[in-house]
Amino acid sequence: MENILGLLRIRVKRGVNLAVRDLGASDPFVVVNMGHQTLKTRVVKKNCNPEWNEELTLSIEDPIVPIKLAVFDKDTFTLDDKMGDAHIDIKPYIASLKMGLQTLPNGCVVSRVQPSKDNCLADESCIVWNNGKITQDMHLRLRNVESGEVEVQVEWLDVPGCRTLEVEGIS
Repeated sequence: MENILGLLRIRVKRGVNLAVRDLGASDPFVVVNMGHQTLKTRVVKKNCNPEWNEELTLSIEDPIVPIKLAVFDKDTFTLDDKMGDAHIDIKPYIASLKMGLQTLPNGCVVSRVQPSKDNCLADESCIVWNNGKITQDMHLRLRNVESGEVEVQVEWLDVPGCRTLEVEGIS
């Protein structure tokens, strides 16, 4: 526990216009990987616009370690087909967390992150203060595939007894 800075909850909301890998549809699921941690959503059968609405939680020891997201088509008798990948850039989110914004009104946009060649954003992403928490919604454009996006939301969870972001001087 002493190596952990906190937990990052990733809400994998839905996929949009995912690639077809089976006859007319796919059976998609998402894999999130960070360092030695690998988490998966459930499989949504025969759907290129799946709604997962699942929460996956990563233990964060170093916020610089990349968070990778990949979408796969579940196959029964062969290897699962890859349907694209993306990375989740949490550096702007971490910078917003460290601002100490507890007095902001609900719904206040703390920061806006624009799509660039350095991130996988398909659209502007807002970091928002709401109900005592800072969250960031992201529409991630999948790479290495003909089409598809995945919508996620990230939220930081402090854990008692863990190191803190401020103490570490992480930028």
